[in-house]
Amino acid sequence: MNQKEAWNLLNNAELLHGATEIELALDHLAARISDALADTFPVALCVMGGGVVFAGKLLPRLGFPLEFDYLHATRYRSGTRGGEIEWAVLPRMDLSGRTVLVMDDILDEGHTLAAAKQRLLELGAAEVKIAVLADKDLGREKPISADFVGLSLPDRYVFGMGMDAYGLWRNLPGIYAMKETA
Repeated sequence: MNQKEAWNLLNNAELLHGATEIELALDHLAARISDALADTFPVALCVMGGGVVFAGKLLPRLGFPLEFDYLHATRYRSGTRGGEIEWAVLPRMDLSGRTVLVMDDILDEGHTLAAAKQRLLELGAAEVKIAVLADKDLGREKPISADFVGLSLPDRYVFGMGMDAYGLWRNLPGIYAMKETA
């Protein structure tokens, strides 16, 4: 995709959640996470690359001590359809007996987050809590649910706030849906 096509994609997309709405959702998420985890001294893990924008906005709102690391598991590799899970990076710190907060941009089909939770438990985490900026309503059961959800999204291909379309537009301050084709 070239630059002109990228702009065309954005210009034909529908804004689902603007920056102000997202900031309010982040405030509410941080309050719920703080209530639940402030006394646990958790390890906060960002799921790269989509979770980086969400984690970057959420972490400063968490006013309690935590340790930070990341993991990188993906199914999309710049496409729009998921495939096999690829583990690029696992956390470097010891998770034995720890509460782990996994932060990701979206709970879509749930396969990547379910696999990440299982792997973290295998690495010794006492419990794994999942926080997502957005949960996509697929109208069917998923293999995992998030403990903390900021926003709900329709079952459309979305991008912005860490979510990408063809590897683009993770940097948008809002969440957009691609134009539906008939």
